[in-house]
Amino acid sequence: MNKWTARSCEANGVNTHYLRTGGDKPPVVLLHGLMTNGACWTPLARALEEDYDVVMPDARGHGNSSAPGEGYCYNNLATDVLSLIEALGLVAPVLIGHSMGGMTAAVVANRNPERLRGIVLVDPTFLTLQRQHEVYESDVAAQHRRILNQPKENFLAEIRTRHSCRSRELIELFVHARFQMSIHAFEILTPPNPDYVQLVKALDIPSLLVIGDVGAVVSPGVAAELARLNQHLEVVQIAEAGHGIPYDQPERFSAIVKAFLLSLTHSP
Repeated sequence: MNKWTARSCEANGVNTHYLRTGGDKPPVVLLHGLMTNGACWTPLARALEEDYDVVMPDARGHGNSSAPGEGYCYNNLATDVLSLIEALGLVAPVLIGHSMGGMTAAVVANRNPERLRGIVLVDPTFLTLQRQHEVYESDVAAQHRRILNQPKENFLAEIRTRHSCRSRELIELFVHARFQMSIHAFEILTPPNPDYVQLVKALDIPSLLVIGDVGAVVSPGVAAELARLNQHLEVVQIAEAGHGIPYDQPERFSAIVKAFLLSLTHSP
């Protein structure tokens, strides 16, 4: 990470912080999920930086980006991303989004497909309306407040125990991101989400959906149905991975992403 740059720019009225590996290479933009930040993509960025200019923004309310008191909806997050792409002069980037970032990438691709080379949706928040209400009415925000009221070292120890298979570096990045997150960002959980079926049906660029097999948001059945709806969508399942696919199986995930990106360079 020593060679990467850390900068901020104005994007859609938000001061967006980002990490960037740089170089005159095809651009890839990595969109993180709720409660993490751009730096949590470090393992994937390391795997890609030799061949790609990797940009890792912090979404509004996360990391070192601005945390306005309102405006946390997917349309705004998508506009933030499009504004960042324009501000940085990125030509036909590939978007890779996890969870909240996956839904954001799908909205971007739906609104401005001509701006993108392709997208990778990593267990995106493709939830039924009932499930959206269940998440919204849960105590996830209250849990976050409790976490912030304890010493960071206590939460770090808890996460190390809960995710003993994840690297020490990744756990520290995750915990740091959690303590940076604004409580306002939980507004993104307010139903309804964009209709993911309609978003996927309308995809008109090469698209990859990556799912796990242990407690993932997108089930194999839903993924198969989405693939039937759109010939541009490829589905790959990674075994022994939950919702946190990039963290649970970083090497397998990186290999799948690399193969998809390589296929784009060979396509017309």
